[in-house]
Amino acid sequence: MSAAPIPAADLTVDGTGLLCVTLLLKLRARIADAPPGTVVHVIATDPAAPLDLPAWCHMTGHTYLGPVPDPGRDVYALRLTTAALATRPDAPWHPADQQDRPKG
Repeated sequence: MSAAPIPAADLTVDGTGLLCVTLLLKLRARIADAPPGTVVHVIATDPAAPLDLPAWCHMTGHTYLGPVPDPGRDVYALRLTTAALATRPDAPWHPADQQDRPKG
């Protein structure tokens, strides 16, 4: 049995040369106005992307679809969902209602 093919991209985010922190900032900004059901392909060169992107999708509620066959590039796909958790624009790895707590 083979996995279903990854759908074509409705939106592509090029994160070439970006560390995952900056990639997530760019990704969050690009999907801010995209409707649920949008398929996003993310081009990533950071070696942590294969771990960080699925983890971010799990945290936010978006659906991680997996790597996209694309010779010569590392591309990953996700689908935006209606029930996704809003995240902070300056820290897309934190829920929108979570405030930084003082250290001390």
